[in-house]
Amino acid sequence: MRRAKIFLLMTWLLGLAATSRAAASDSIVWHTATDRVSADVHGEPLFPLLEDIAHQTGWHIFVEPDAARTVDVKFSNLSSGDALRKLLGNLNFSFVPQTNGPDFLYVFTTVIQNATRPVTTTKKKAKHTANQLMVRVKPGTDIDALAKKYGAKIVGRNDKLHMYLLEFDDQASTDAALTQLQNDSSVESVDYNYIMDPPGAPQSVANAPGGGPPKLTLDAPTDNDPCNPVIGLIDTQVQTLGNGLDQFLMKPVSVVGNVAPVTGTITHGSAMASTMLNAISQASGGHSSTRILPVNVYDSGDSTTSWNVALGVQAAVDGGATVLNMSLGGTDNSSVLADVVQQAMAQGIIVFASAGNTPVATPTYPAAIPGVNAITALGAPGQLASYANYGSFVEMALPGTSFVYLGDQAYEVQGTSPASAYASGIAAGTKTVNCAGWSQILPAMAQKFPVPAK
Repeated sequence: MRRAKIFLLMTWLLGLAATSRAAASDSIVWHTATDRVSADVHGEPLFPLLEDIAHQTGWHIFVEPDAARTVDVKFSNLSSGDALRKLLGNLNFSFVPQTNGPDFLYVFTTVIQNATRPVTTTKKKAKHTANQLMVRVKPGTDIDALAKKYGAKIVGRNDKLHMYLLEFDDQASTDAALTQLQNDSSVESVDYNYIMDPPGAPQSVANAPGGGPPKLTLDAPTDNDPCNPVIGLIDTQVQTLGNGLDQFLMKPVSVVGNVAPVTGTITHGSAMASTMLNAISQASGGHSSTRILPVNVYDSGDSTTSWNVALGVQAAVDGGATVLNMSLGGTDNSSVLADVVQQAMAQGIIVFASAGNTPVATPTYPAAIPGVNAITALGAPGQLASYANYGSFVEMALPGTSFVYLGDQAYEVQGTSPASAYASGIAAGTKTVNCAGWSQILPAMAQKFPVPAK
C-alpha cells in the first residue's frame, strides 16, 4: 500500500511538472517583417490564440461564432500561410491583404460570409521572468538586509548601478514584494524582469542589390576624442564580418557569459553591425574613425530580458560608447531599465532604439523612454512600412530593408531594427566628418528622415 501511494504521488508530481512546463512555454512569435512564425502552444483555445495573432500582426480578424479549436502545436520559422494551417488545423481560413490599411483574416467552419465575430486586439498580459524583480536602491542601502526583509535571494547584482535581481519563492510572493518595495524609502525603482521580443531573423537571398559589402577605410581613432564616436551595439553576438570590416569592431562584451558561436547563418547582431557600417560609409564618404562595441545581451535562446539589457547599457557605457543602439524591444516599460538608460543619456550619450514591428501606435520600450530616439521603418521613400509601428513616441523613419553579407552569402533583414541601426550609423558617420554637436546632428536627421503620416 505504501509503495502504491508513493507511485501515485510520483505520477501526480510528474504530471504537474509537465503541466507547469507546458504552461510556462506557451508562446507564439510572429515576425511580420520577415514573414516567419514560431510557436510552442499547448491546449490554447481558439479565441485567445487569434487575439494574440491580431495583436502581433495588426490584422483585422473575423471568426465564425461557433468555430472552436484547442491548439496544441510546436514549430519554428514557418511562413505565415504554413503557420496558419498548423495553428488552425481543420478550420477554414481566408487571408485578404489590403493595399491601404490592415489586412483581413477570416476563420470559419462553413462559409466565409459567416465569419462575423471580430477578434479584439487588446494588449497581451505582460511577459516577465517568473518570480523575479529588478530593483535599484539608494546609495548606502544594505541590499542583503533588504532582500532578507522581503524573503528574496539576490541572483544578480551590479553594485555600480545599485541594481539587483531578486528572486522569490513563488509568484504570489513576488507580486506582494513588488507593492511593498514600491513604498520602501530605500528603493529608487523596482519592476518585474520583463522578457523582450525576439529579434527578426535575417533571410538569405540569392541576389542582393548594390555593390556588395561596404567599402570603408578606418581612420586611426584617438581615445577620448569626441569626434570619434563609439556605437554600443546592444544585441545578439556579432560574428567575424570579413571583407576588411572587423577592424571597426572593438573587443566584444557579453553580459550573459560565454555563448557558443553561431555558424552557418548570420546573427541579428552581425546584420545590425553591417547595416551600421553601410550607413557610416554613406555618411562619411568611405572613411571613418567610428567603431562599434558589440555587447551581447542574448543567451543561447532568441529572447532577452530587461535585466540583461540594463546590464548591456552599462557595459557599453563602461566600454566608452558615446552612441547606443538597441534594435530590440517589447511592450512592457521597465522603470529600472528606464533609470539606467536615462542615467546614460545624462552623461551626453545618445540612444537609438527600434519602434517595433506590430504595427500599432502603442509605445514600444526602450524606444519610448523619454529622450531615446525611437526609429520606425520606411517601406518606400516617404511611405511607412506596412509592418512598422508609429505613434507620438516615434522620432524618425529610415529605410527598413538592409542587405548584408557574411562571407560570400547575402542576407536581407527587414524591420525597425535595421532602421534603428541605420540611424545610429548615419549619426556617428556624420559626426566623424564635421565633429558637429549632437544638438545639431539630431535635428538635421529628424528633418531629413521625417515620420510619414499614417
